[in-house]
Amino acid sequence: MESLLFDSGDLEATQEFLSSAYTPMRIGGRPAETRARISRRAVGGLSVDRLEFGYTLAYDAGCLGKVCLVTMHAGTIVDTTGGREEVFGPGETFLLAPHDRPYAGRVREARYTITMFDPRLLDRVSSTQAGREVRITGARPIAPAANRQLGAAVAYLRDHVLDEASASGEGNRLVVSTAAQHLAATVLATLPNTTYAQRRDPRDSRDAGSGTLRRAVEFIEANAHRDITLADIAASIPVTPRAVQYAFTRHAGTTPLGHLRRVRLARAHAELGAADPASGATVSGVAARWGFAHQGRFAAAYRKVYEVAPSVTLGTR
Repeated sequence: MESLLFDSGDLEATQEFLSSAYTPMRIGGRPAETRARISRRAVGGLSVDRLEFGYTLAYDAGCLGKVCLVTMHAGTIVDTTGGREEVFGPGETFLLAPHDRPYAGRVREARYTITMFDPRLLDRVSSTQAGREVRITGARPIAPAANRQLGAAVAYLRDHVLDEASASGEGNRLVVSTAAQHLAATVLATLPNTTYAQRRDPRDSRDAGSGTLRRAVEFIEANAHRDITLADIAASIPVTPRAVQYAFTRHAGTTPLGHLRRVRLARAHAELGAADPASGATVSGVAARWGFAHQGRFAAAYRKVYEVAPSVTLGTR
């Protein structure tokens, strides 16, 4: 896991750090209070930064190359890209800028979180046809409830996934990739994007038969230990991601990723039963290996299916 920490009252040093950590930018203004504090945790192409500026600064920046979500805790950010002026305040989670366009604005004595990930992940979790690039078309969530949902996804990643993920190993990779997929899917469910406007293809319904479900289940069973997405499942058949979703809804009463979670839970159950606590095996270690970052949520899901706590199963065979 990569960690960065910056704490300085030097504006030139702050500009140099921001340009290095994000994208080349220029800080305008000469405030009297110049203290800036920035920390970063990053793993697997996913990063979460905490930033605090005790003053107002203007910025003019190049393309980020990442999906960049901002969650405001205090103060305001004013987006002035393209001559407009849009103000974001405490409690809001929003897209700072399209990943492939420059942006400008002002930070006004603000404390906020920045979460960034590869925009190609949106294509991997989308239900649209492969080859169609997914783009976010608006900065704000579509409704207040959507804003809360997106903020909760960011908070889960910040407060649980990166806190509990180990510095290296297969479990860490799967935990982080699973959480990143969840965040990307939440972005598509909450922010305006091009998937809303794409027409449904009648072939998706035709392809959503029991054969598609069988082949999708076989792929999931064989690859549950890997970092797989809806797009990977669909490509293995091959049909569109939406056809796979329809097949699971019609014939299994669940979603492809819901079935993947069930398979991983079953694999964790089997591993817990076969593990030897004397050799250092732990519930948290097994859960992480199968992509479960939050121990409380893992325990609740486990108890719902197996009617005992995972700690009871550990080493029972």
